[in-house]
This record gives sequence, C-alpha cells and structure tokens, in this order.
Amino acid sequence: MDAAEFTCQTLPSMRPQLRVAVVTETYPPEVNGVAMTLARLVGGLQVRNHQVQLIRPRQHADDQPQPTASFSEHLQRGIALPRYEGLKVGLPAKAALTRLWTHQRPDVVQIATEGPLGWSALAVANKLRLPVASDFHTNFHSYSSHYGLGLLRRAIVAYLRKFHNKAAVTLAPTEGIRRELLAHGYENIEVIGRGVDTQLFHPGRRDPALRARWGVTDDETVALYVGRLAAEKNLALVFDAFDAMREAHPATRLVLVGDGPERAGWQARRPDAIFCGTRTGADLAAHYASGDVFLFPSLTETWGNVTIEAMASGLAVVAYDCAAADEIIRHGENGLKAPPEDAAEFIAQAVSLARDAAQQRRLGTAAAARAAQLSWDAIVDSFEQVLLRLAQPEPATEPQPDWAAAPTRP
Repeated sequence: MDAAEFTCQTLPSMRPQLRVAVVTETYPPEVNGVAMTLARLVGGLQVRNHQVQLIRPRQHADDQPQPTASFSEHLQRGIALPRYEGLKVGLPAKAALTRLWTHQRPDVVQIATEGPLGWSALAVANKLRLPVASDFHTNFHSYSSHYGLGLLRRAIVAYLRKFHNKAAVTLAPTEGIRRELLAHGYENIEVIGRGVDTQLFHPGRRDPALRARWGVTDDETVALYVGRLAAEKNLALVFDAFDAMREAHPATRLVLVGDGPERAGWQARRPDAIFCGTRTGADLAAHYASGDVFLFPSLTETWGNVTIEAMASGLAVVAYDCAAADEIIRHGENGLKAPPEDAAEFIAQAVSLARDAAQQRRLGTAAAARAAQLSWDAIVDSFEQVLLRLAQPEPATEPQPDWAAAPTRP
C-alpha cells in the first residue's frame, strides 16, 4: 500500500515517533479483509512519521522484503493453512523474535493474528516487557464448524480468550463484537472501526461495457456477491436468494466475484451464474458498481469490508444484522437487514428489491452517502492514539537502530 495514498491533518514532524512491530499471518498482495486493513493501518502510521517493523510468514520461495526508510519486513517460516489456499500460518519463532527485539526494540507490538507466530510474539513481548495491542479480526471459533473442527470449538474459544487477555488491549471492529467478547470473558476491549476507499469504490465506476460482457441489459437486475467462495460464507443462501429474486423478476442475473475451495463445485452446479474470479483495484471497483443488489449472508464476519465497499459503490445491500451491517446500515434507509440466521427473512428482503429499481437506486444512493463518512484517516488517527497511549514514549537519548537494515530470515 503506497503511503502517499494517505492524508493527515497534522504534520508528521509534530507527532511523537513510535517504533511499531506488526505481527501478522497475512499481508498484501494477498487478497482478504485482514490484509487490506493492515495495509491501511501500516501506511497510515508511516505517513504519521512512525517506523513499522512487519513480521509475517514467507508466502512464496521468491518472497523478498521490501524495506524503506520507515518500513522493514522480517520474514519467518510458515506452513500452508489446510483448505485455505494461498495463505500460510506462521510457525513459532520465539528465538528469532527475541534476537530481533533485543537489538531493535519496538515501543509497542501489534499482533493482528492469533496463530503460532502471533503466540510467539505475545510470549516474547511479555518477557521483554513490551506493550502489546492485539486485534480480533476473525471469528476463528465460528469458522471451525465449517472446516471439520466443530469438536474443538470450545478449546478454540478458550485459546483465543487466553491469547487476547495477555495483551494490554484488544482492538475489535464494532461495538457489537466488543459486547460479545466481554460477555465471553475477554478484557480490555476497545473499538477501532474500519474505513473505505471512496476514491476507488464509488458509483461512477459503473461500466456498461462490463454489464454487456455479462449479457445484462439496463433493464435487468444484477445480484452481486463479492468474497471468498468458501463454506464459512454461507453461499447456499446467496443462490437461494437469487432463485427467489429470479422467480419474482425473471430478468435477474447472479454475478460472483472471488475464488476459493467451493468455486468449482458451485460453478458446475450453477451454470446460470457468472463467476468472475478474483478482481482487484479499479477492476474490482467496476465489478461492484456494475451490480444492482449486493447479497452478503455471511455470519462469520467481525466486520466484512465487502459490505462497505458495496455501499460505497452505490449498491442496495442485503445482509444479516451483524458485523459492519449492524454498525452502518439503517434498515430501509441505506440498505436492508435480516435477523442473524433468519434465512427466510434474508430471502424476503432480497425479493423485495428484485423488481423495484427505484428502491435499489434510493438505497444505493443513501448507502454511498453513508460510506463517504467512513474515513480511513480518522480510523488511523484512533489506532495511533491507542499505540501512543500504550507506548508512552520517552524522548530518545541515544541514536535509534536502523530499522531498514537487512531483515532477519528464518
């Protein structure tokens, strides 16, 4: 993520400088919500004159660090995550992290993921008395039932609670998630929301030529899904809602953007749907804006960036009343919501939009206006304040190490 994309109301030279170690299993160019969010936060910290030390698994054999004056990468060993193509989980790295942080001591450590690499980072940070902020990005306990690990759900919940309670603060994306975590025994939870890039995602990206390639006319309704094509995303309900929409309004098409382990199966069973694969950048933005109704029935999200990107693109969103939809969508004003797990109501809301182009436009216009208020700059400011409070940095009395020096390798 280019730091030049970020703006800041306060001059960087006027801000206290922090050395922030960020530990994560995923980072761009990987395509997922956690990677995108971290890139935004890391870029925002750099603009605000902070130095970032990124620790992540090596994703490919030719993966090389890309250091700059304010950014260094330290690649650790990882193994492929079962049934999650393209993502690796970091292996334990206590010795490497102890060496690194003894010689290049950060002011604060942010741990974005709770795998073995994250646990190692937490243990080392606690031993070295480094303040830690952890992130609750993913409902791994909810994912477990979709990946044959349902019997481990209780153990996973206990592990996550123990992990996060060893941090000074855990950052959750919504007030709803904060309440849920507190009810399960988590401590020191604060809310740091998410933003959306409205320069990239906006209604003006609508592309008649793209719709023509889909075989869709102006009078037809495009029901759109964007996201990973995997069990935890509740894809069966996407198709059920689409079938009901098409019954009410035959001139309805379904377009799916994304990839994953369930793509081949669904593509074989549903030749009537259009599968576009993974899209990024302006191409992804055009796919969003060229739809009409956005269907997102996932119940495993802690936020769901795609919901806000769809809103920014001017789509009428149908979602369950949780995660980002709970925080941002006002039912009937800028989108439609159904109670969590009420599939019949989700389908009914989708059907209500099928033949009503005027309602689609009204909700989409209001959605784009609401998304325009979700500034990444404000989100990064809040994140920065948490780190500053944890670090309480003292004025430097001796030269600081060169953080852009040659990175460590496993």
